[in-house]
Amino acid sequence: MTLPKGLPPGLTSYKSTPLFTHESIPESLLTAHKIKAGVWGVLRVTGGRVRYCIDGPPSSAEVVSKGGSVLIEPQVLHHAELLDHDSSFFIEFYRAEGRG
Repeated sequence: MTLPKGLPPGLTSYKSTPLFTHESIPESLLTAHKIKAGVWGVLRVTGGRVRYCIDGPPSSAEVVSKGGSVLIEPQVLHHAELLDHDSSFFIEFYRAEGRG
């Protein structure tokens, strides 16, 4: 599976998570989960490396280093793995303007 390289047009950022580290990441992000229809996420790595895994089918994974990001598509089963002691990230959520 090929990860998308850009957000679809017409989406607006509407919220962000706190910064997640080894100490603060919720268990739910380390196991397969998905975001709701119409919502996209951008996982932004602020320290170390994070592996973004699509749990498929088909399965795939991408390692994202500090300063990098990866798109999370709506309703795609996925999870994150923190690869380094200093790994950290947050997620920005986007949706079409006017959707609630």
